[in-house]
Amino acid sequence: MFQTIKNALKTPDVRKKLLYTLLLIVIFRLGCYITVPGVNSVALAEALGNQNGITGLIDLISGGAFSRLSLFAMSISPYITASIVIQLLAMVIPALERLSKEEGEAGREKLNKYTKILTIVLALIESLGIYLAYRNSGVFVDQGFLTGALFVISLIGGTSILMWLGDQITNKGIGNGISVIIFVGILAGLPGGAVTIYRLIMTDIGFSTTGLITALGILIGAIVLIGAVVFVQQAERRVAVQYAKKVVGRKMYGGQSTHIPLKLAMAGVLPIIFASSFLTFPAQIISMFNSGIASQTGFLAGLYKFSIATSSASVPLGYAIANAIVYLLLIVAFTFFYTFATFNPAEVSNNIKRQGGFIPGIRAGKPTTDYLSSIISKITWFGGLYLAIIAILPMLLRFTSIDITFGGTSILIVVGVALEIVDQLESQLVMRHYKGFLE
Repeated sequence: MFQTIKNALKTPDVRKKLLYTLLLIVIFRLGCYITVPGVNSVALAEALGNQNGITGLIDLISGGAFSRLSLFAMSISPYITASIVIQLLAMVIPALERLSKEEGEAGREKLNKYTKILTIVLALIESLGIYLAYRNSGVFVDQGFLTGALFVISLIGGTSILMWLGDQITNKGIGNGISVIIFVGILAGLPGGAVTIYRLIMTDIGFSTTGLITALGILIGAIVLIGAVVFVQQAERRVAVQYAKKVVGRKMYGGQSTHIPLKLAMAGVLPIIFASSFLTFPAQIISMFNSGIASQTGFLAGLYKFSIATSSASVPLGYAIANAIVYLLLIVAFTFFYTFATFNPAEVSNNIKRQGGFIPGIRAGKPTTDYLSSIISKITWFGGLYLAIIAILPMLLRFTSIDITFGGTSILIVVGVALEIVDQLESQLVMRHYKGFLE
């Protein structure tokens, strides 16, 4: 990996893309410190002094922007929710399905346009909810219409800027822009995690041997977890494909053997992001319109506690168990959804048949489709359960006195995006190498 980065810095074109991406990341981080006009910073610090589970989770993804009610307080979460909604609608609305599958790049651009429009609508709803939730807590300098309008417009503008930054990183930089923004937001919490581990060792009364053992256990567990994530993310199931020989004129073509590489974690970290956004969405809406819901009873209070159960140690164990089960099921479901949305066994089978190829021992046509579907199903079950287990196990720390910023979900996202960036760097270097060779 380090050799890849070193080679990338030596290549002018790739170095320019890296510096451009870094510039946009700096803009993102600067925006996280620009507080929206009309906010009383002192009152805000008091109101968010004891963050509950959902505000803590939003603050983690936004890189600390939510705790400051800065320009990027909502981060990219409205866009993620809009993407989930559009992809689900594409499964039930024929017109959207045709755009995603039959109309190629033009169709995908239209879907992206619809996603951005829905993002603005969701950002409007979410920003209004945040304003209503904190309007009576003294967070704003006054409760007038202009202050509220300025606050809402600023948050919508911040989300729009993040969408633009994501598109620019994707098109002109390195990596997927939205993933890079989430990646940087989570990494911004790394110093806080280091401080937490330091405080485990050096307490108010001095050095703690128990704290040192606990800190070493956390570090070793994190290293093992990162190693497991890298191993599974890079692992693949190779399906052998044999192409028959054919004679064209006086020359013979074909006859070579190749393989189809199928990643064990084909969906990457997207199912984790989708499941987290989907599961915490009710808590976001409820808390925005009722800031004291955590101390109340009733259906809405129960739904709120269920939604934030695994991100808050103050929620009863029953809610946490139910939340973990639903979270696991959502991760597996989104893994299947995303995998079969990006890999079509029938299409791959037809391409193999059209090119005169076959899988040894499997007849061309429908048997090949069924064979590939069977392999994909097994791989997806493994990938989905792997993602779910890694995301859920570190949540057990929530029920201890240890408050670590990084959990399994954070490590999955950070490692997954880092591997994706390195892979793209390698492909850019290979492409640049062959381009120079041809010139």
